[in-house]
Amino acid sequence: MSTSPEFVAYLCEQLEGTGEVRSRKMFGEYMVYLNDRPVLLVCDDTPFVKMLPCVEGLLGDRPSAAPYEGAKPHYVLDPDDGETLRRAAELVSPNSQPPRKRRKQT
Repeated sequence: MSTSPEFVAYLCEQLEGTGEVRSRKMFGEYMVYLNDRPVLLVCDDTPFVKMLPCVEGLLGDRPSAAPYEGAKPHYVLDPDDGETLRRAAELVSPNSQPPRKRRKQT
């Protein structure tokens, strides 16, 4: 099962007011960005946040799971808990690396 574009749009709506929010389809699933920094991985209609020290206080008691086979565990978020989604995205954003710009091959 893959993630529906409508579900990703719903998550992006939940993050309104935190900054510039966008999503990008990647390998059949999605990455959600806040201010051009990756904050949420969405797989099988489930939002995941990387297990970083900056969100441990907020999400430490949440369940964790691998978003896809071979991945490290991530915190699993409730998509309907907008307050926690926003807070987690705000905490992860400054601690996340912006995507690398691809060089054009000549």
